Amino acid sequence: MVDITHKTNTLREAVAQAIVQVGSVETIQSILGKKVPKGDVLEVARTAGLFAVKNTSSVIPDCHPLPIEYTAVAYELHEKSIEIQVTVKTIYKTGVEVEAMHGASIVALTMYDMLKPIDKAVEISTIKLLHKKGGKSDVLKNKKPDLKAAVVVCSDSVSAGNKEDVSGKIITEKLATLGLNLTDYRIIPDQIDPIQQQVDQYTTQKIDLLIFTGGTGLSHKDVTPEAILPLLDRRIPGIEEAMRSYGQERTPYAMLSRSVAGFKGDTLILALPGSAAGAAESMEAIFPSVLHLFNILNGGQHA
Repeated sequence: MVDITHKTNTLREAVAQAIVQVGSVETIQSILGKKVPKGDVLEVARTAGLFAVKNTSSVIPDCHPLPIEYTAVAYELHEKSIEIQVTVKTIYKTGVEVEAMHGASIVALTMYDMLKPIDKAVEISTIKLLHKKGGKSDVLKNKKPDLKAAVVVCSDSVSAGNKEDVSGKIITEKLATLGLNLTDYRIIPDQIDPIQQQVDQYTTQKIDLLIFTGGTGLSHKDVTPEAILPLLDRRIPGIEEAMRSYGQERTPYAMLSRSVAGFKGDTLILALPGSAAGAAESMEAIFPSVLHLFNILNGGQHA
């Protein structure tokens, strides 16, 4: 199965459709009158659909087992057809479109099995996904593509040439996948004055997003939070909490990170861990959702 351990839980929803065609108006009347020999077609098929949704991962090899938190089976009966809609919801790391389509398929197949003794013309058609929502794809639809971003690596050893930068490159690669414009990338010592100089420089240049990596630990040399916090106009605790919570699910040491998030003017400043894993996990935890802040700044949706 595809690795989804890096993803975060969000509300996911999918609606799928299947259509059962019948050979005569009398078949529809038999269904409505509950006169089909095998039983109540609509209710038996509904029950089969519920079981199918919950057991999708048992029959589709690459589907992940996931908690199904809501399933609804709805019908619309026409003169010679039955339109089936299956809605599935979950709060999880991956979507439920296959679960919804599997449910719709089994509802339709159950109807076929129950109706074939009385209608040899019955057939199944148009099994498809009508729509889905949830996850990062929804957020990316609303991202602001013309944001200017800068990445600053705070490390004494990297700036001295004794160590190669990894975390900064991870961050820049992630920004590229989001379609953001990287205006600058630089390496400086983990010292208060150089860090504050970078903050002043980039905010003066009206950089939208400024990301520091490194210096957020608890050693005596880690001073990035001490440098940045006094300069912030507004701190954003929710972003900091999201990064630590995401990391804590993967390592107990994430609680020791002192990641920082806040605004100076209209520049969003983030201070992320300097380790490769810490930087990558922090980016996964908050992007692309954090870009919604710029919609708020520009008079868009409210938080």
